[in-house]
Amino acid sequence: MPFLKPVLQKTQETLDIYWVLVKITIPVAILTELLSRMGAIEAIAPAFKPVMNLVGLPPELGLAWLTAVLVGIWGAVPLIFTLVPASSLSVADVTVFSALILFAHGLPIEQKIIQKAGPGMIATTVLRLGGGLLYAFLLHRVLTATGWLSAPVAPAWIPMGATPDWATYFLGLGETMVWMFVILLTLSWALEILKVTGLLDLMMTALAPVLRIAGIRGEAGHLTAVGLFLGISYGAGLLIREARSGSVSPRQIFLSCVFMGFAHSVIEDTLIVISLGADVYGVLVGRLVFAMAATAIIAAVLHRLSDETFFARMFRLQGRKAEA
Repeated sequence: MPFLKPVLQKTQETLDIYWVLVKITIPVAILTELLSRMGAIEAIAPAFKPVMNLVGLPPELGLAWLTAVLVGIWGAVPLIFTLVPASSLSVADVTVFSALILFAHGLPIEQKIIQKAGPGMIATTVLRLGGGLLYAFLLHRVLTATGWLSAPVAPAWIPMGATPDWATYFLGLGETMVWMFVILLTLSWALEILKVTGLLDLMMTALAPVLRIAGIRGEAGHLTAVGLFLGISYGAGLLIREARSGSVSPRQIFLSCVFMGFAHSVIEDTLIVISLGADVYGVLVGRLVFAMAATAIIAAVLHRLSDETFFARMFRLQGRKAEA
């Protein structure tokens, strides 16, 4: 039947993307979990205490931040009120810490996926960590100067979690990978339906002014929106396909990945930290404004770079021409 050919082709494309994500996600997730259980993360954490002092947080939270950076938000959440009692923290403290982990979490997995789309891992990792620290520092200074959010934190829930046995861990990892495939396939087809019906053009027209401020345009804007709402695994996962096809310029791919690094999965992740007592304006509104402004500045810098310099320092796929 005529419609089966495009259906099978789209499914095959999605399977190819999914297989790339599987080869990245499973080994890195298992290695990180193993290091965590061996105590390697806890041994390294004291070196990050000065960072906590920089943003006005108790040094004990250095372990939770490092865990978020290496494992992910859900790895850090059970540690927060274990390391520092809720009675000792203000809304401002939880908001600043939440901002830190929203910018940079699960870096071994997410940054490897971004690298597959083309941008250099070092450049984008430094931007995510540096951007998160800068935003948390600015937020801390504003909150300290104004006294805003100085009330004691009142979390909706205080997570408590014991490390699961390996059988439970692998079962959870397997469920995650199954859902990743279901979501990726559904998302891929949903985008095609939106394109065919013209709804995607209408949605992007509404978002275009915001994305233009950040220097992102065209097809890169569509995929940036995916990452903004659903997360880097899906937004950058789809960018891998576009990077290979050459339909999106390397500079636009880079800016899209930078923006997604600053602001992604804004619904799920934001709800998690708000339930811990973080303020929505600090972890969502301010974060989005910072992401737009910071990406716009980076876009202006990239515009001044020659193609040779850009590919040498920012982009790992050589031999392609970048659009200004």
